[in-house]
Amino acid sequence: MKTIDYHEPDPRILTKLAEKIVRHDLRNCRVVTGFDGFIDEMITLVGERRSLDDFSAVPDIASFASMVAASAGHSSLREIVVNDVHPGGCAVNVADGLASMGVQVDCFATAGDPVHPAFAPIAGKCRGFHSWGAEPGRTLAFEFNDGKLMFSAGSQLAGFTPAAVRERLADGVFFQACESAQVIALTDWTMYPHMTAVWQMLQTEVFSRLDHRPHFFIDLVDPSSRSPQDILAMAAMLHDFEVNGTLTLGLNGNEANILCRLHDLTEFDAGAAMSDIAGQALSLRETLQISRVVIHRARFSVSATCGEICMQAVPYCERPRKNTGAGDRFNAGYCLALALSADAVESLALACGVAGFFVRHGCSADKPQLIDFLQSWNDDTVG
Repeated sequence: MKTIDYHEPDPRILTKLAEKIVRHDLRNCRVVTGFDGFIDEMITLVGERRSLDDFSAVPDIASFASMVAASAGHSSLREIVVNDVHPGGCAVNVADGLASMGVQVDCFATAGDPVHPAFAPIAGKCRGFHSWGAEPGRTLAFEFNDGKLMFSAGSQLAGFTPAAVRERLADGVFFQACESAQVIALTDWTMYPHMTAVWQMLQTEVFSRLDHRPHFFIDLVDPSSRSPQDILAMAAMLHDFEVNGTLTLGLNGNEANILCRLHDLTEFDAGAAMSDIAGQALSLRETLQISRVVIHRARFSVSATCGEICMQAVPYCERPRKNTGAGDRFNAGYCLALALSADAVESLALACGVAGFFVRHGCSADKPQLIDFLQSWNDDTVG
């Protein structure tokens, strides 16, 4: 039995982390992200409208669920308010979070041909923004105080096949970007039916040819709609990334439970203790035989590596300005930590800090804003 070192949340780490970021020129960090690009419509569900400018929103997912259940057996109409149309997709959002802090990012995403104009603000921040698809996906994101429900349309993403990607590789741009990257972040396995095969092809034709061992970071995105057979086949090949680098698998609570269910491991509900989720991360890491598993929940985040478990309470926000994309900014913070060779404790704190700023301000932090936020979080003044 290996000795496991448990690291509890330590407020001193925030000051040290802010000082580390001050010292580093983040333009020396290089990250590649791929491959999902979506157009996201941010939606509020109206509970009661009192006038043209005055309405109350449906507050939480449970209230919405009750409305849906009450409509069974007859027709029902609910008003929505489309608050904004955003560029989306995990690869795009992670790129935005990193580039806003000054990291040099090459983003490869299904962003349209020509690139959909909604992506222009993020493309302008990136070192390189490359569209690998004729049409982006589309997501209707219903936002509530306690989370979000996203309904995505992506039948066109079935064209993202190994053969199609191989054609994109011919110009050498992706290989060159990976050759100089400390971190390669691969996101949204779920919406791309051929992504397992694409990953296998990239391992053979790109990653095995790199002259260094980068960090790989993977975010599956909620795989509830995929068959158990597909999920298990994907999970079985995650270990193959370790041949060419070290793999961190980032999960939210639901995603972790799905993988646990299919591997006969323990699932936990929303009220589980931080130590229970830390143990879950460790079990998944050992089962999947990868370097690291990170699980982020509403109130805390945990990570498990070989012989080390870390736990970090988040700077929780009761009334988030925006929560769609918060997980992607968490991932951006974690990828930055990997690029900086931060330890496991610092990595969790940095990821939580980047996400904490985002939910309060509705946008990604730049470097000075991140430093200020970490210091405010340390002083317990973030609100």
